[in-house]
Amino acid sequence: MLRRSLVYRRARSISALVAMTVSAGVATALLTLYADLDAKLHKEFRSFGANIVITAPAPTAPGSSSTPALPADALAKVQQAAGADALAAEFGYAVATTDRGTPVVVTGTNFEAAKRLNSWWQVDAWPAASDADAALLGQRAANFIADEHAVTLNFAGHPLTLHGIGRLRTGGDEDSRIYIPMAAFTAWTNAHPSVIEVQVPGGAARVEAAITHLRQELPGMQVEPVRQLVEGESRIVDRTHALMYGSVLLIALTVAVSVLATLSASVLERRRDFALMKALGGTQVQLMGMFLLEALVLAFAGVVAGFVIGSAAAWAISQVNFHTASLPRLQVLPLVLLLNVLIAAMASLFPVRVLRGLQPAALLKGE
Repeated sequence: MLRRSLVYRRARSISALVAMTVSAGVATALLTLYADLDAKLHKEFRSFGANIVITAPAPTAPGSSSTPALPADALAKVQQAAGADALAAEFGYAVATTDRGTPVVVTGTNFEAAKRLNSWWQVDAWPAASDADAALLGQRAANFIADEHAVTLNFAGHPLTLHGIGRLRTGGDEDSRIYIPMAAFTAWTNAHPSVIEVQVPGGAARVEAAITHLRQELPGMQVEPVRQLVEGESRIVDRTHALMYGSVLLIALTVAVSVLATLSASVLERRRDFALMKALGGTQVQLMGMFLLEALVLAFAGVVAGFVIGSAAAWAISQVNFHTASLPRLQVLPLVLLLNVLIAAMASLFPVRVLRGLQPAALLKGE
């Protein structure tokens, strides 16, 4: 009877099956993406640079001419405290004059570390680690140089000639700086790194924990988060979670209404059939059981089809937006099955009430 009901009322069965498949497919896709969401979003935020800045305090002695400097082992301590997956780069700053007599900020750094940390920088060509006399010119700073291939700088009466490799564009303060290797910077200015920028993957809680460890490892140093980046990342992750929850709920309600309409129409069409079954001795429980079983069969079939479609959709969405695939997750299958069963049960409430109120005698007489 169940098979004939599904086969001979094919249009309504297909309509309910499509609705169940849509529900299961959307839920599968969103739950699969949700499982990887935090990791993928945090990975994307890593491309925006540092979220923690460590700065050496300025000298407090009156009349002191020394420049701020971090401890010699500061970078090693930072890497240990922040975690192996954190990115860190140290920077030293000095004000020099160009061959045109224009003051410019010269920054010493490790180009490899700076490249990993600030992958969002727009750079024509990064200097190689072996280029001891290389210079990376900010877009505005390049206008102060007479010859970019032979960059001549002067600091406290000490000239230095470097070879310009490429230009840097960020739209920020970096455009007004000239970046040179840290070894050349220290030998030329006798200044040491005064700032370490750190990118700690994870949410606000992970960043705050890293800040606590860094302050313990580097007492006296100023360890501050980049508030805009940390808070912005936290807000985006939370809002994305809420959006996904809301989407699943909205789709579930929409599908429930569609299935309710389909099942209600099916019951109204078959009132005489159910009345005849009652007249022949069928109990109320048997009638409702057969009807609910029909709805559950459609729900299970929708889960199977929806899981395949939803997993494929999650893979495509993840590949296009994050450039890494989200593989199918069997862990989401029980949740999707539970959602479809709940939808089928909710959509069956009204038709079941109709079944309970059937009067066989009146219906069979055509009243």
